[in-house]
Amino acid sequence: MTTDPFDTAALRDSVLTAWRGSPTRFREDANAEDDLRVGGYRDRLLVELAQNAGDAAAQDGVAGVLWLRVVYKPYGPELRAANTGAPLDADGVAALASLRASAKRAGHQVGRFGVGFAAVLAVTEAPRVVSASGGVAFDADRTRAELAEHEKLAELLAMRSDEVPVLRLVWPVDPDEDPVPPGFRTDVRLPLRPGVDPDELVAQAERDAADLLLALPTLHTIRVGERRWTRVDEPDGVVRLGTGAWLTRRATGTLTDEQAGQLGVEARTRPEWSVCWALALAGDGTPTPAENDVLHAPTPTDERLSLPARLFATLPIESNRRRLLPGPAATAVLDAAADAYLALVRGLDGPQRTVLVPRPGFPLSEVDEQLRDAIMTRLNGTGWLPAQRRGLGDLTPGAARCLDVPDAELADLLVDVVPGLAAWWLAGPEHVHALATLGVRRLRPADLATAVSGVDRSPSWWAALYTALSRLPDTGSSLTDELGALPVPLIDGRMAIGPRDVLLPSPELGELVAGADVAGLRIAHPAARHPLLERLGARPADAADLLAAPAIRDAVDRAVADANAGLSTDELAGVVLRLVAASNLAPGEQPWLGALALPDADGNPRRADELLFPDAPLLDVLAADALGPDSALGVLADDVAAEWPVDVLRAVGVLDSFALVRDENPIGPDHDLADEAAWWETVADRPGVTLVGIRDLDLVDADAWPAALKLLGDEPETRRALADPRGYPAWWLARYALLDGRPPRDWRLASAADLAGLYDVVPDTGLTVELLAELGVRSALAVSDREQAADLLARLGDPDRDVPIGLAMRAHAALADAAQAEVFDPAEVDPPDAVRTFAGTVVPAEDAAVLDRPWLLPVVGADHAVAARPSDLDGPLADLLNVPLAGELIADMPSSAGEPVAWSDLGAVVLACSLLDVPVPSGSVVVHDELVVADRRVPWWVNGDAVVHTEDSPDGMARALAWAADRWADRWQLAAILDDPMPTTALF
Repeated sequence: MTTDPFDTAALRDSVLTAWRGSPTRFREDANAEDDLRVGGYRDRLLVELAQNAGDAAAQDGVAGVLWLRVVYKPYGPELRAANTGAPLDADGVAALASLRASAKRAGHQVGRFGVGFAAVLAVTEAPRVVSASGGVAFDADRTRAELAEHEKLAELLAMRSDEVPVLRLVWPVDPDEDPVPPGFRTDVRLPLRPGVDPDELVAQAERDAADLLLALPTLHTIRVGERRWTRVDEPDGVVRLGTGAWLTRRATGTLTDEQAGQLGVEARTRPEWSVCWALALAGDGTPTPAENDVLHAPTPTDERLSLPARLFATLPIESNRRRLLPGPAATAVLDAAADAYLALVRGLDGPQRTVLVPRPGFPLSEVDEQLRDAIMTRLNGTGWLPAQRRGLGDLTPGAARCLDVPDAELADLLVDVVPGLAAWWLAGPEHVHALATLGVRRLRPADLATAVSGVDRSPSWWAALYTALSRLPDTGSSLTDELGALPVPLIDGRMAIGPRDVLLPSPELGELVAGADVAGLRIAHPAARHPLLERLGARPADAADLLAAPAIRDAVDRAVADANAGLSTDELAGVVLRLVAASNLAPGEQPWLGALALPDADGNPRRADELLFPDAPLLDVLAADALGPDSALGVLADDVAAEWPVDVLRAVGVLDSFALVRDENPIGPDHDLADEAAWWETVADRPGVTLVGIRDLDLVDADAWPAALKLLGDEPETRRALADPRGYPAWWLARYALLDGRPPRDWRLASAADLAGLYDVVPDTGLTVELLAELGVRSALAVSDREQAADLLARLGDPDRDVPIGLAMRAHAALADAAQAEVFDPAEVDPPDAVRTFAGTVVPAEDAAVLDRPWLLPVVGADHAVAARPSDLDGPLADLLNVPLAGELIADMPSSAGEPVAWSDLGAVVLACSLLDVPVPSGSVVVHDELVVADRRVPWWVNGDAVVHTEDSPDGMARALAWAADRWADRWQLAAILDDPMPTTALF
């Protein structure tokens, strides 16, 4: 090598002269270099070496190669970076020795041997650059020695504790320096500082090799030791780097003078820019989006990006090469990058494009926000989404419509129906977030139903559409709701809007009903039948389903009105009767069929359930005015009765006997039954009651009730209806049916002899005892409602009735018990004018009292005391009868003082209590020779202050003792023992 081909002595002298003349300049150089070493270029060593290699190759027009390796020398390990391309020249040396200038030429994309070379100081204090044209060296120790020879500079050195700027003084390399490796033109040699791990440098270089090749297009190959990374550019923009591959899109241009005006002096002379987007590809060619990357300008900066692809761009950056320098130049390049990003998107296969849609979220930096906004503007305003119909170009997101599920067959069916239909595979879950970010409208099932409304297609096309739609996920009722308006082709050529209530019959049944002029009757075309229609509300159409169609029902409901208006209902009647025959309906199974219009014997239209068979047994028991044009019932025309089977006519309500009315959940008396409202009041407190009624009972002739009741009893259904004593039939018949002119509950069964006197035995009508009991003929004493209470009070107060006193007492007890139990409201029952007494007589109520204390009877008198035992029902009975309690009328005291005697001093009392195991009462009793109260002799008495009195007799003493001992029921035994105080008396 030439000893000093680059005249480094002159360079050194120039620097030393500047330092001697201006110590401040020395400090500035030292500080600047130190800032670069520990600041902007602290971790950029490999990047800067690769940049220099790429620029050298570009300058010489060759493929750039960089070879990094570690060489071990006697003084330690040395990192060496050999590169091809232009060798070191004088400008390069000047740039190396200056922190404020670069040797970059116009058209070069990165600086060469400028301030970036300071990155070597992170690992060395004595870098050397050896080239085919010569070499230069820097050395901190030689710089210190040089400074020590000058007094002023030595003082500066001492002030900085021997810290010197390494890259300001340059020397030629030693003549015996190792030559550049064969095939290379320049070799940068960096003896490593103590503590720098050469293995870690190699490992880092291996990790960064692919990124460096992507960032520096003029660099073709990077070797790290014996490993090699080679860049292969394919025509479709794919760059392969060893085992990895990247899809790239590049763009270049030139800044305008106005845009370049913000740049430094040297940068303004080089206004060219370039951008490159790189998207990593997996081994199978599928893209692998980046996450939390940084902007490369073109080497990594600290500007964080959240975009799926990596951006390399020649952007203006701050001097530390870490932050973007905002301004018109940066904006212009970033806008160009957004355009290139769109080209990158289009470079992917259709199913892969959405991976490049930026995910929603907060930008990671201002640059990230600016790029994301620009990219989203282009993605939203440009066609790039693949369309289902090929050959018509791509779709802009705003004009695109996407299926909600990926279904190719469904998309093919809809491609001519839905404008802007995106490719079917875009409905896949991997595209959901991207399309949502872009605002692409997804076609829900409801949207599809709307889209095909009004479309004229063959029934087979509709069947194929239903097949595709049936594959849509069903999340409960949502699919049914959203497809509720899906059109259905009908057998008559019309289109039904919505499958609900569309009928899906067999062809035979469809033909049977298709000719009927029934408004609203909708039958699907056989070629369009599909299970989806049934899921959406279409009804399978066997005969029963056709019969239950709302259109049929509506037609039946208005049949009589239509017939009276002059419209023909014969065809409707025929269709309904045929469907009834095919459905095998039982009478009453479909009560609404009773509205079907059929002709009566006079040819007038009547409801079927208002017509009787010409030979119906019911005709024999109806009143004369029950039949006729203006009456409740009529007789079916003979020809209709002859044409159709009896079971079919009975199924539509034609009567041969009494008809049932059944309602599982009645809400009120709205069934047109006689006196229904009155019955409803009796069951209003029975939640969940089922109404089973019998129609037309009020139309029975008064003299025909025995025959009518037998007819009811002979029919199993009506007989079962009578079984509920609180049901409507039993309730009504008990009150209004007539047996010998009186309702059933006015009579008693012959077996109910204990009711003799109150009720008469029912006359012989030929009806069974069981039926009579169900009709309300009495078998026992009972008070079940207000009417029964009023009737029983009237019977008790009837002087013409010979009512046994015991029956009267039981009747009064039953009345009082029912009143207290609120079986009826006593306030709604008129009190009787007369009441029955203990004497069996009937006296005016105003002369009677309810005996509420047993000792009061002799004073009240048996002919004025109501025939009722004293009990806790005295008050309710007195209120019901509107008579006073005896205790309220009588407050008299015994007329004599008597003699108080302790109960325990009465031997007979003690014996009687012992024999009956009754505790001897505490306290005393007042004994009278003769006990008189209110001028009447009484056997015993109890004062208002609860003092017990008795006459000196076994009868009086027994009653007083029973009352005092609270053993009133034992008074008869006590009386016997007190009359004959022997132990044997208690046994016999």
